[in-house]
Amino acid sequence: MHSEQWTLKAGRHADRVRPWVDARLARRSVGHKHAVDDFLFDYYPFSPAKLLIWHPGFGITLEGPEAETYLTLAGYRQSDSGVTADISWLSNKLPRLDMAIKILSGTTSHSPVMGCFGLHEWAMVYGLAQNEVRHEDLPLRVSPETISATVDSVGLRCTHFDAFRFFTPEAKPQNTITPTRENQSVLENPGCLHASMDLYKMANWFSPLINSDFVMDCFENAARARQIDMRASPYDVSEFGLEAIRVESPEGRREYADAQKDLMQASIPLRSQLLEFLVALRSQSQGLKTPKRDPSTSGSNKVQATQPS
Repeated sequence: MHSEQWTLKAGRHADRVRPWVDARLARRSVGHKHAVDDFLFDYYPFSPAKLLIWHPGFGITLEGPEAETYLTLAGYRQSDSGVTADISWLSNKLPRLDMAIKILSGTTSHSPVMGCFGLHEWAMVYGLAQNEVRHEDLPLRVSPETISATVDSVGLRCTHFDAFRFFTPEAKPQNTITPTRENQSVLENPGCLHASMDLYKMANWFSPLINSDFVMDCFENAARARQIDMRASPYDVSEFGLEAIRVESPEGRREYADAQKDLMQASIPLRSQLLEFLVALRSQSQGLKTPKRDPSTSGSNKVQATQPS
């Protein structure tokens, strides 16, 4: 790709990312928190600096002297005509790649599970007082009694392990199933908000081999999911300009179901494209060998557990 072409794309990418990054850094500089948007940087451990860098994706060669700056980044190599993403970067990431393909394939093949009504956030504060909840600086919009009554009457049907594992001990037995890391590929389904959000995580796992335009598509989709998530939560998010989805009422549950379906439809093509990307990368990686790990650092390549916020 000629330097004029790719530098233009890189500039457009920066323009797209800047509003998110600048707002994040501005909040950080004064110690402010945004319980909705900060999630995208705290729960998913990809820094603003990482998000700002534009990557063309595997199979694209960047021409011109400007491209040499990419050689300072992990995952690039010099080719005869310029700089390109290096498939050998995947060598120590093949287990994670196989796991992502397995989860995405399972999610794609499963029927959507609806009717959870976003009550995972309620289950995380079930039986707790305001000063005990995860967002203790964010007021609850409903009383602890209403939280308990809603969970007890509507029930819990969460299929996503990374939400379920943070349910309070009192809430976990009320879930109709028991999600685990081991059964994630069996239970994950396209109706789950978290499954849609995690497309961003998985796309970014394999950057720079995944192009940054697609990563940002997944980021913006995750931001949309996060808004629905927090609007349906028992927290008061009006300070962020968001109107509550009152899932404690029948009308609110219908509103949530409509938003859930819309998000699912937006996520389907992203999931399909991401799976296609990863399967292609797996095919290109045939012959790569996973480096032997030093026993003293044997846990360093494990997938890290993330904390919901």
